[in-house]
Order: sequence, then structure tokens, then C-alpha cells
Amino acid sequence: MEFLHAIFVAPFVDMWTDPFFLAELILVGLSTGVMYSLVALGFVLIFKASGMFNFAQGAMVLFAALTLVGLMEKGAPVWLALIVTMGVMVALSFAVERCMLRYLVNQEGLILFMATIGLNFVLEGAGQLMWGSDVKRLDIGIPDRPMDILDGKILLNTFDVTAAVIGAILVISLAVFFQKTAMGRALRAVADDHQAALSVGIPLKTIWITVWTIAGIVALVAGIVWGSKSGVQFSLALIALKALPVLILGGFTSVPGAIIGGLIIGVGEKVAEGYWGPAFGGAIENWFAYILALAFLVFRPQGLFGEKIIERV
Repeated sequence: MEFLHAIFVAPFVDMWTDPFFLAELILVGLSTGVMYSLVALGFVLIFKASGMFNFAQGAMVLFAALTLVGLMEKGAPVWLALIVTMGVMVALSFAVERCMLRYLVNQEGLILFMATIGLNFVLEGAGQLMWGSDVKRLDIGIPDRPMDILDGKILLNTFDVTAAVIGAILVISLAVFFQKTAMGRALRAVADDHQAALSVGIPLKTIWITVWTIAGIVALVAGIVWGSKSGVQFSLALIALKALPVLILGGFTSVPGAIIGGLIIGVGEKVAEGYWGPAFGGAIENWFAYILALAFLVFRPQGLFGEKIIERV
């Protein structure tokens, strides 16, 4: 009886009696959700352009962060390390197109997926070979101190707010790019049919290099944020697993879906941990997103904004 009360009654009473705590959880969840959206966008970009689920996106986040912090440890100033790392991610996109993608045009989705698994191991191994496997501290000057709102009734962190603003700017820019530009429309055409896109003059090589470059820049920003928050370590590659529920909620082909899905997951897990965590012994935010994703797979597998695919046989 006490367990049922802790699940169905106590959380809603607490929300009513202390709305400032609820508001704090929502704001923290939104800042976290923007970061989830940023990682999920890397998946959506590549999936829309090539029809492949890029299992190596988490490794790209790790590789970008390792390169940046490695250059800074060698004595490079932050601005130079950022420029060089961006150049490395652009070079990586050219290498992926030249050595992998051009040989996989119109291949089955499973073959494309397996190729990205191989790329994942290559990037993790290359990062460890070049920069080592020790946990590295990344500090690029983002302020990290408490922030009082409404005379201390709501407490936030300046790092979370700054990271959320950076992520939001990038997310909005990518959404506009996909929806309003000719390149964005070309990316969608390539995702629908590689051969048809080639037949109307869309340069497949250029499209793939462009989208992998953008995904690399997204991975760099995500690596900076998550690396600054928790240290640059090989667990960063597992960030891809956190993006999966976001993609399931929003839809694998939808840029707005990645944004909304990330915000839902971020807010949901913080609110769930704050109000329902004690009833389950804590740490509910570690698995809340996957339970929510499972429910979507059962009742709406295409996600909130994904396209429902009907195959006639």
C-alpha cells in the first residue's frame, strides 16, 4: 500500500506543494534534453542522407573530444585546437566517403549498419592509439558555478545553461538548413533513392561528404560539452546508447523529432528521478528513457514525427 501511495499519490502532492522544485527539474531536464537532441541529430543527418544507421556516431563524439583535448595538452591554444579538430573531422568525412560509402551505394541496410560498426572500432582504436586511454580533463572556459533564480528558489548551473544555449543554436541552425535550403532538399532526395538522385544530377559524393562533415561538427560540439562535464573518457562512446530512445520517440528521419524527443527524454528522466526515484530506490533516470522508448515501439514504432512506412507485397 505504501508503494502504491509513493507512485500514484505522493509525487503529485509534492508537485502541487512545491512548484519551484518541479520548475527546477524541468529547466535542468530541458538543458540535458538539448544535449541529447544534439547527439541524436548526428544520427538523423546521416540516416536521412544515406539510409544508414551510423553506429559510429558515439565514437565520432569520442574521437573529436580526444583530438581536441590531445592538441590542448600538446600546448595548442583553445582556438587553434578547435580549428584543427574541425579540420580533422572534415578530413574524416572525406576518408569515410572515399574508403567506405562509395562502395556501398544501394546496398542493404544491414550491410551499411555493419560498415558503421567497423568504423566505430576503427575510430575508437585510432583515438586510443594517438591520445592514450587515460581520462582527460577538458576545460575551454565555459563557466561552471551555481545560478540562483527567484532568490534561490530555483538553482541551476551556469555550465548547463551555457551548454544548452550552444546546443540550441546549433540545433536550430541545422533544422533551418534541412528545411529551407537546396542542399537540405537534396539530402532528403538522396535518402529516398540513391540512383534516382544521381539520375537528376544530385552529386552523391558531395552530399555524403557534406552530411558527414556536419555530423562530425555536431559530434565535436557534443564531445566538448559532455567531455567538459564528465571528462574525456572512452565511456563517451556509449553516449550513442542514450540517443537511441530520443530517435525512437522522435523518428529516425525527423530533425524536429530529434529535437522534441531529446527534450521529452531530458525532462522526463529528471522529473521521474525527482518524484518517483525514491520509490524505486533511486537511479531511475538511467533506465526511464528506455522504458518510454519501449512503450513507443509497441504503440507508435515510427515515433512522433517519423514517416509510417507501408510495404506492399
